[in-house]
Amino acid sequence: MRAPSLITFLLIPFLLLINNNISYASIDDPRKDKELRALLEQAVNDTTSFQGRFDAEVWLVDMSNRLKKRVTDPKKRLELLKLVHIEATRAGLEPELVLAVIQVESNFRKYAISRVGARGLMQIMPFWLDEIGHPDDDLFDVKTNLRFGCTILKHYLNKEKGNLTRALGRYNGSLGSYRYPKKVYKALDRHWF
Repeated sequence: MRAPSLITFLLIPFLLLINNNISYASIDDPRKDKELRALLEQAVNDTTSFQGRFDAEVWLVDMSNRLKKRVTDPKKRLELLKLVHIEATRAGLEPELVLAVIQVESNFRKYAISRVGARGLMQIMPFWLDEIGHPDDDLFDVKTNLRFGCTILKHYLNKEKGNLTRALGRYNGSLGSYRYPKKVYKALDRHWF
């Protein structure tokens, strides 16, 4: 079993320390990112799942207990957890990280809308639907929202060469500020690892 809380405990002060010495350029409009657009188009048709039944049962029971207070209906909770696992795994992300992002972004509210118009569990901007030629897709559909969110987060993680703090900053549109990544790390440590 990993010890992410220790890594996070050691990593955040270091990142906060170096943040004072780095100046960040303004973030480009994500719609101009052709690579991300292509990844989103590819993600619309891709699926994967658990390695085996035992792994699925262990993970689902554990995460279901952790999610019980936020999603009270057991059937909806298991459906959500299965989809999170599928989409996170497909994108090459840890499902627990995706759960932490969802917690911070929407607190597991399927119909959440931000003040800037981002929608759903992972708070996806609606312009992406037009950008990839799927204007009729529904960002409140859990699978669609997770597919977009996981694809976008993984793209930013690759773009930042594995630097999760910077990838989370890009995802939130706050690159250079450590406020959002700290919230995600805190949720990850307290609830999902």
